Amino acid sequence: MLEDTSFAIHPGKEQQSGPVVYRDIGRLINYEVKENAYQINCENGNVVIQFYTDSIVRIVMNQKEQPKLNGSRAVVAEPGIVSIHETNQDEELILSTAKIELNITKEPFRLTMFDGQGREIIAEGDRGMAYRENGEVVAFKRMHDTDHFYGFGEKAGHLDKRGESYEMWNSDVYAPHNPETDPLYESIPYFMTLRDGKAHGVFFDNTFRTKFDMKTSNDYYSFSAEGGQLDYYIMAGPEPKAVLQQYTHLTGRIPLPPKWSLGYHQSRYSYETEQEVRDLAKNFVEKDIPVDVIHLDIHYMNGYRVFTFDNERFPNPEKLIADLREMGIRVVPIVDPGVKKDAEYPIYQEGVNQDQFCKYIEGETYFGEVWPGISAFPDFTDEKTRKWWGEKHEFYTNMGIEGVWNDMNEPAVFNETKTMDVNVMHRNDGEPTTHRELHNVYGLLMGKATYEGMKEQLHGKRPFLLTRAGYAGVQRYASVWTGDNRSFWEHLQMSLPMVMNLGLSGVAFTGPDVGGFAHDTNAELLTRWTQVGAFTPFFRNHSAIGFRYQEPWQFGEKHEEIMKKYIKMRYEWMPQLYSLFYEASQKGLPVMRPLLMEYPEDAKTYNLNDQFMIGDNVVLAPILQPSITDRVVYLPKGDWVEFSTGVNYEGEKTHLIHAELDELPIFVRKGSAIMQGEWISNKDKTPKQVSMNVYAGISGESYRFTYYDDDGETFAYENGQFLELDIEVVSTKNAVEITVVDQQGAFKPAYQEIKLHVIGLNEDQDVIINGEKKTTIQL
Repeated sequence: MLEDTSFAIHPGKEQQSGPVVYRDIGRLINYEVKENAYQINCENGNVVIQFYTDSIVRIVMNQKEQPKLNGSRAVVAEPGIVSIHETNQDEELILSTAKIELNITKEPFRLTMFDGQGREIIAEGDRGMAYRENGEVVAFKRMHDTDHFYGFGEKAGHLDKRGESYEMWNSDVYAPHNPETDPLYESIPYFMTLRDGKAHGVFFDNTFRTKFDMKTSNDYYSFSAEGGQLDYYIMAGPEPKAVLQQYTHLTGRIPLPPKWSLGYHQSRYSYETEQEVRDLAKNFVEKDIPVDVIHLDIHYMNGYRVFTFDNERFPNPEKLIADLREMGIRVVPIVDPGVKKDAEYPIYQEGVNQDQFCKYIEGETYFGEVWPGISAFPDFTDEKTRKWWGEKHEFYTNMGIEGVWNDMNEPAVFNETKTMDVNVMHRNDGEPTTHRELHNVYGLLMGKATYEGMKEQLHGKRPFLLTRAGYAGVQRYASVWTGDNRSFWEHLQMSLPMVMNLGLSGVAFTGPDVGGFAHDTNAELLTRWTQVGAFTPFFRNHSAIGFRYQEPWQFGEKHEEIMKKYIKMRYEWMPQLYSLFYEASQKGLPVMRPLLMEYPEDAKTYNLNDQFMIGDNVVLAPILQPSITDRVVYLPKGDWVEFSTGVNYEGEKTHLIHAELDELPIFVRKGSAIMQGEWISNKDKTPKQVSMNVYAGISGESYRFTYYDDDGETFAYENGQFLELDIEVVSTKNAVEITVVDQQGAFKPAYQEIKLHVIGLNEDQDVIINGEKKTTIQL
């Protein structure tokens, strides 16, 4: 393709067009309140304002007709009953809740939103909401000098996105990712703005190709779409955590995942035979290296036909799955959307006979080439097809499979555009429209079909779903990995801000392919990446066909032992991680966080790309370059203790930290606590002992956290079968006091007590548990 060569910058290729001309929404003519919404007629279109809570407001503009207020694939919340105080003046209309004030200038129509303290959140100036005759819609907002932008889902580059522009159009990108690679596989048209320590969010719920521009001007930013309505939500914050809770109130939160899905996953494109999989599992068990999941890539199928096994490569999949399960290992197969065009293939026959595939408006089935060859694609926008596809997963669940991996679901097609023809029509649950409009939700709806089908078939067990493509709300169904990365140090570096921004976009269960997917990894890179992977929410080692195998033992005993240490550490930290996943399911907060989330007033955290936090009290500063054993670490406010050495470090300072190849610098805030478990064996991963490590302070520090546990496998927790402890730690000169403020749930774990370890206890300090001098918490 010429566009892949220097021809792309040929001097004769400049666009000669003039400036883009938008038609402004114009002046406010009149308005009425109907069904708890302000319906406003303007000179050049119509606007609706809806309050979902006293901190969340929705703005919808439609230039041709009354705005449509239903049909979102992302938003699961309904507008609440919000008390609104209305002030109608000659030049402006003011709508106030207990938390925000929305000022609407009438001529021209312009929005300014303030918080309860009069702080400007969002403002429009010379430009506001507008559109073009070709159907494009756009919103311009004032940009402040101190604005920093985060989120946008799965994007390459640094943490702070100021000065960048991004496109939302789910795309299969195998070529090496770099900071300018855009778009990628996920489209989450949402971002958070941090300004002078306060945060707010914007979610632009439009499924067309959308763009966010924080680059063109220093005075304003914009978001636009090729078609549809201008439909966006403003979340008032004012803390980053509050913004995320508000966004996930709208789009949903992750279901509590099965514990096994939080363990270590081993994958390759592909483990090609049953014997290879058995040998792999045997190696893990004999070497006592923890593993919970082995993934099967496309070679397990018969000619890449979904819902089949190749009888020669995998002669007895049921026995394989059962035998591995006996070893403590689960199997997760890949399932792509493309269904091979084959008149003798039952899935294709059913799809044709039951009218399940995507079609053109004239009635012809759309065909595209993917791994099986010429294939048809289920129309996941239709409930009938989602149900059919979900039911097909009995093929897997009847074999004992509890998790599935969705790939190629952008959808990817082997053609010039890399995807489905945008003129294909989707049934869209009774409101037919084109793929141009619904492309970005195809993967989300495939995930919905898969997750809901498996949930029904597993009879009370929690399904696990991994997806490559998605849209806002994807967290309700699936975990997300960051696609086809490479075995480059730069890709290890890039994975940290990418995973953190996904977390800030509501996707708490996410991570990259450890070691890199394509290219040949090396011993040092794989070791350092495994250290990071032990603390990313999703922890999978995955490598591509034709490149070096990268299981933990492939580079000799020295590196194997280090990787084994960190994979085990994943399981030792499981009580802490599982409690954080529970918090994510309740509040939408990420497990892996940028430091700015906990320290939004500290400007040094705003673009800190090479450190991250687990929860609110642990900072990790991995080594991300070859041949490096010393690195600079910034620690925020507070006093900190290095996890491996017990050495104390002062906060709000930069430190030079030494870390040999076998060390990952981890720091725990003084005055706080972490929960720790134990590694037993692959066959028995349920800890018989859980301990609480308290890092003693002396300055009256108070720390409160929730410890959560349940059976890790079923939905029994919904009926009270869980253990939830609300724990407070107070450190003074005389004592470290641990109080179980509240205990909920009827679940009885394998351990009857939580053992206490206090690190850094002074001679003058006593340890007090629930008012008594003890060393255990009895359950």
